[in-house]
Amino acid sequence: MAITLSESAARHIENFIAKRGKGLGIRLGVKTSGCSGMAYKLEFVDASSDDDVVFESYGVKVYTDAKSLAYLDGTELDYTKEGLNEGFKFNNPNVKNECGCGESFNV
Repeated sequence: MAITLSESAARHIENFIAKRGKGLGIRLGVKTSGCSGMAYKLEFVDASSDDDVVFESYGVKVYTDAKSLAYLDGTELDYTKEGLNEGFKFNNPNVKNECGCGESFNV
């Protein structure tokens, strides 16, 4: 089981943590939301908890919980720039359907 970052995503997260002046990494999870059932949630991690599952890519730590990992196993978090748009892209092999707006998914 694993969650990975592309090199671009890792560098982007490193820059954000440096600007914040603190942080151990990022937390990737899922929550019930949207028209397809689930949505990703991303937040900075300032303190870890005992039930965290931790992965590392390019020196950046990704924290998740066991419940979310069941939906995120094999996911690569990428950071892309396309014209004026930029942001994180979730390459999740478990996704069966996504809503039209791209904000939620189901497995």
